[in-house]
Amino acid sequence: MSDITEVAVRKALAGIRAPGGGDIVSSGLVSGIAIRDRMVQISLEIGDPSKAESYEPTRRDVEKVVGAMPDVLSATAVLTAEKGSGSTTSAKPASDQGGIEKGAGKIRHIVAVASGKGGVGKSTTAVNIALALKQLGLRVGMLDADIFGPSQPRMLGISGSRPNSPDGKTLEPLESYGIKVMSIGFLVPEDQPVVWRGPMVMGALQQMLDDVIWGELDILIVDMPPGTGDAQLTMSQKVPLAGAVIVSTPQDIALLDARKGLNMFRKVDVPVLGIIENMSMYICPNCGHEAHIFGHGGAKKEAEKLGTPFLGEIPLEIEIRLTADGGNPIVVSDPESPHAKAYLAIAEKIQTALDGPGAGRAAPLFTTE
Repeated sequence: MSDITEVAVRKALAGIRAPGGGDIVSSGLVSGIAIRDRMVQISLEIGDPSKAESYEPTRRDVEKVVGAMPDVLSATAVLTAEKGSGSTTSAKPASDQGGIEKGAGKIRHIVAVASGKGGVGKSTTAVNIALALKQLGLRVGMLDADIFGPSQPRMLGISGSRPNSPDGKTLEPLESYGIKVMSIGFLVPEDQPVVWRGPMVMGALQQMLDDVIWGELDILIVDMPPGTGDAQLTMSQKVPLAGAVIVSTPQDIALLDARKGLNMFRKVDVPVLGIIENMSMYICPNCGHEAHIFGHGGAKKEAEKLGTPFLGEIPLEIEIRLTADGGNPIVVSDPESPHAKAYLAIAEKIQTALDGPGAGRAAPLFTTE
């Protein structure tokens, strides 16, 4: 079996015409090529997001041509847009671009918080885990990867804010409660829908990681969109995920979808750090009666069945919902509450899974220097 090289891929791509004339390689349309385990990913820099529709046939041609190359298992092409920059060097380290260090180069661990379906409280769980990790003394970031339903700006009390760009090409993350945050929700009005096709979504996700000045972080929590579609595959294959956490309610239908999400991460060799059972029970504030509205213990049994750790239970509690909706999550608004302590216990298990018992800050696992 011959090796797949970038030179060979570029040679194949040189036969595809660019919409503006010439071939896509000589015209600078090809901004990046990544090859891993016989899977090839190509980034096409189109400059202006409004041109995405006209470049869609070119994107399909790229996947067809590269996918037909000997030994290539799969080919994925994504459209990226840095409006007005005209740059074709987005794949270079930040140290090669005016000294601004951007991207994941100094992030020790990137952890995805995911769910097989919507409505299980994934984003609420993600933000409270991130804040709990901050309480453990870690340097924490939050990437809101849910392009169609971004929640983190509101949950962290910074909706309506916009990130600064020091050079017109990169973005500085916003900060709330001591954690760094980036979301598409900072770039579009809260009531404005994001009507994008898959390639633009994947390109936006890549840029929110690569073109953001994250700096040194111990952990970046990624609030994933629900399901197992293009966005999940993009994050799993293009981002060096240290692990994934699956959130589910106890009911059977949610557990079925959670199993699909877990198996997706396993197929792309991302370690599953464990399962969280959210909305595990409801405790009546008046009489203390415990009601299992969605069932109880299903996620723990599923974790045992699948051979993955069970990280803990979070109750169905109105204060958790109210504080998250109000931009003041319960881990910071009422840190001594049993609910906040439940999130803290889960955060400790995640930290231990990543670094071992008694772990604290350490040098980055990989840097751009």
